[in-house]
Amino acid sequence: MNQQKEIIVVGHKSPDTDSICSAIAYANLKNKLTGQQYTPRRAGDLNKETAFALSYFGVEPPAYLADVRTRVSDMEIKEVPAVNAKISIKQAYSLMKECEASTLCITNEENHLEGLITISNVAASDMDVYDNRIVSKAKTPYENIVKVLEAKVICGDVSGTFDQGRVPIAANTPERMVDYVAEHDMVIIGNRFESQFFAIEIGASCIILCTNAEPNETIIERAKSKGCIILSSPYDSYTVARLINQSMPIRFLMKEKEGIVKFQTEDFIEDIQTVMAKLRHRDFPVEDTQGNYVGMISRRNLLGAGKKKLILVDHNERGQAVNGVETAEILEIIDHHRLGAIQTVSPVFFRNQPLGSTATIIYHMYQENQAEIDKNTAALLCSAIISDTLIFKSPTCTSDDVAACMQLAKKAELDIETYGREMFRAGSNLSGKSAKEIFYQDYKKFSVNNVAIGVGQINSMSAEELEKVKPRLAEFIQGVVQDNSAGIVYFLLTDIVSESSEVLCAGNNANAVIYQAFGVEVKDACVKLQGVVSRKKQFFPAIVEALQQ
Repeated sequence: MNQQKEIIVVGHKSPDTDSICSAIAYANLKNKLTGQQYTPRRAGDLNKETAFALSYFGVEPPAYLADVRTRVSDMEIKEVPAVNAKISIKQAYSLMKECEASTLCITNEENHLEGLITISNVAASDMDVYDNRIVSKAKTPYENIVKVLEAKVICGDVSGTFDQGRVPIAANTPERMVDYVAEHDMVIIGNRFESQFFAIEIGASCIILCTNAEPNETIIERAKSKGCIILSSPYDSYTVARLINQSMPIRFLMKEKEGIVKFQTEDFIEDIQTVMAKLRHRDFPVEDTQGNYVGMISRRNLLGAGKKKLILVDHNERGQAVNGVETAEILEIIDHHRLGAIQTVSPVFFRNQPLGSTATIIYHMYQENQAEIDKNTAALLCSAIISDTLIFKSPTCTSDDVAACMQLAKKAELDIETYGREMFRAGSNLSGKSAKEIFYQDYKKFSVNNVAIGVGQINSMSAEELEKVKPRLAEFIQGVVQDNSAGIVYFLLTDIVSESSEVLCAGNNANAVIYQAFGVEVKDACVKLQGVVSRKKQFFPAIVEALQQ
């Protein structure tokens, strides 16, 4: 059922413009070079700056990816057709053989699961029959009987249901039939006028003639007047008697939905494999998130459920990666940050360069592969470089970043300064945002000497706007530490115009570490660092060095 598996290109969990735009651009490059299916995704919410850039160039945001653990939808789901509860046991068995399935799911008109029937149920339908009322107890449609017996309808309405009476065989003389044929019965009978007539007169609801027997006009007219159905089957009496039970609707044997163990396409494999091993069923139904039947899976399908394939851009630390990254197969990492602690099972293509933006690396990869960069891709890569280098003001910015940005801006027909300021204004519009939304829009966690450090940052071209949100963030940061998500937490409010940052501090030894790193005293859990605008190149390296001393 599953199509060729996609390879996901994804940035970190607090996606910025570089993370999102680099994922889109690199997926495009890989698609051009390989012809495989590379799909950009995002591991978190878009910030306003990135949303502005995508909207400005009419680019759809990548779909959200919450977790990359293998799901049921990643397994090979066998498309065994669903059936209606009215079909006969014989028809169900034939379908099982045709589909090489041991289980059939029964659905209603909305394709929602009503029950299921297994090959064991079919076998039991013959073994567990002890009386000749079973066909009427099952409320068997006459249409099922006609199909199973391959019968010709001589007369009567077969749209109804045989729901009372027995199924006797009229093998004796009419005089003896009075002892075992009664009103409402369905009588299996031969080509004997007297027996046929007697069965009709006694009030049988249906008579089944064997070996293609044809009744005369008198019998037919009498049957019509008494409301008796006449069927003529090519089979002999023994075969008709044997087949008649196979006409019962599978509803009579099916396991009701309340007792069925089923899974959804979005269930994680690690959550279902214990259930599958414990119950030891051959097959399990699968529904989509709307409750529609999709197909069947078995325990052996678990073996073929491959890991999701990932390319990570703009990060290389597990703490920043999409949830479940440890269960995925990482193929490549493209980044411009310090080396983190992410581990891979197999060797991967890893490209890490000390540049101001991941987008610059990807631009170089386009050039190296002589791949054409379309106008939109150029615009996105340009936006990413502008964002990460703060329009070339960040100390992380290199001559390579500037050169790449210039070439991309020319291709995209952009004025870097004008567009950059417009993008930053859109991103720094913090009105209407909660403290939590502002705090986590660009927040990363690191581990240094077993100390968990969280560092968040917002950039703005308005000092007044930063001053307004500062009190709310100062209060919120204390709660982050109390929740034990990090031992030390810093938050940088960076003024792009003045090229400075106010740093909010929280956590054990947070103030002392700042003093050790920058030689500036922290007052009221806040300190101003002139000339510090880069978390990656200026702030965090100094913090790491202070902690290691």
